[in-house]
Amino acid sequence: MPQANAKLNAFPVFMRVEGEAVAIVGGGEAALAKARLVGQSSAVLRIIAQTAEAELLSFIAATGAVHVAAAYEAAHLEGAAMVFAASGDEALDRRVAEDARRLSIPVNAVDRPELCDFFTPALVNRAPVAIAIGTEGAGPVLAQMLRGRIDRMLSPSLGALATLAASFRGAAERLPKGTGRRRFWRDFFAGAPARAVEAGEFARAHDAAVELLVSNAPASGHIALVGAGPGAEDLLTLRAHRLLMEADVIVHDALVPEAIVAMGRRDAERLPVGKRKGCHSKSQEEINALLVELGREGKRVVRLKSGDPLVFGRAGEEMAALRDAGIAYEVVPGVTAAFAAAADFELPLTLRGVSSSLVFTTGHDLKGNSLPDWAKLAISGATVAVYMGRSVAAEVAGRLIEAGLSPDTAVAVVENASLGNRRRFHGTLADLPSLEARADLSGPVMTIIGDAVAGANFERSEPLAAHRHEDTASATAEGVEQ
Repeated sequence: MPQANAKLNAFPVFMRVEGEAVAIVGGGEAALAKARLVGQSSAVLRIIAQTAEAELLSFIAATGAVHVAAAYEAAHLEGAAMVFAASGDEALDRRVAEDARRLSIPVNAVDRPELCDFFTPALVNRAPVAIAIGTEGAGPVLAQMLRGRIDRMLSPSLGALATLAASFRGAAERLPKGTGRRRFWRDFFAGAPARAVEAGEFARAHDAAVELLVSNAPASGHIALVGAGPGAEDLLTLRAHRLLMEADVIVHDALVPEAIVAMGRRDAERLPVGKRKGCHSKSQEEINALLVELGREGKRVVRLKSGDPLVFGRAGEEMAALRDAGIAYEVVPGVTAAFAAAADFELPLTLRGVSSSLVFTTGHDLKGNSLPDWAKLAISGATVAVYMGRSVAAEVAGRLIEAGLSPDTAVAVVENASLGNRRRFHGTLADLPSLEARADLSGPVMTIIGDAVAGANFERSEPLAAHRHEDTASATAEGVEQ
């Protein structure tokens, strides 16, 4: 079993290759893979292959690489900074490796670790930032898997931010050593300059960096209103995950699973502000005030909301409070519950020739005396996604039927959409009232109504009608007993 202080047999370094020749011997797929890897640098590629496959020839033409179209000779390696033996022929690769060592040039032989002076890493490229992952040849697939994870964590704009940082190094050196200089760089990479680069606003990023230099004051706070999605961790967006990893404080709703909250920075403060039906730990006004207070303290805050913050998430009130207070904020969309529920049912929310419009609503919109506009849309063929509608299911069904929607209109219901413990039910509008009596449904419920629902996959769902019949039988039995 490996020890905690295990020694590396290959020490990772970054070699300067700008303007230097890198020789690759081979004309097939392995050579092309190495050419693409090294082609991410500013090295001059020298590809030695008497015959080359079409894809490699296309690469050479597109990149301006030097093609030595001749049988391999040791002289072809002279002047190279490094060599790759990628012919696929063991004898030729061994000969290339021996020639390279005789010329004191480090060599890598593809899939032949015993011939290698160095190993090529799996590379995350955010030039000038680079992250190299190596396993000393023991697990190339593992290295690629790690590369994928790291690549998803890092903003695509990281390279541009690093380039901007390089232009400020001299000016930052004039700041007092210690706290002042560290604060500048922390606020540069996590504050307004970084956010402006992320948005592609490079002039604003430069101005924000200059302002940090001049004031040398702590950065102002920033609030990210982030959609946590319907519950499954792997439906969180990459941007949401990056912000969670950078947050000082995570303010989260009750419906956001702990597994998603735990994806944040380990030492970030967690503040639950859950609002469930009949149980509010904080009022909306208190949440607004909390976000403003944290922003004024200079904190980087993720306000984590279930689903999408702009769909029944009361983000409008929070944005208004932050605007009035002059606190910077951004909105990061999330997968809303209607989409997750539709995916669980393999249900087309729009269907050519059947439904060409989609309505998001809550059942509580039917409380008034007049029928809301969305109900009229439902009657004309729109698909209706009803959030938080279990407790008013009977009223939703009754009002829609009263307005003219057929009782036979298809209905799909999902509890805990996207999660492993989800439950799916199918039926018609006439069956929908049975939801209110379901004491076994404790998670959030999403209801989708419309003719397009008939195109769903009902194989793994339960019929709503079965429960309606159970309720009817129970009521009849109670009547007989009385």
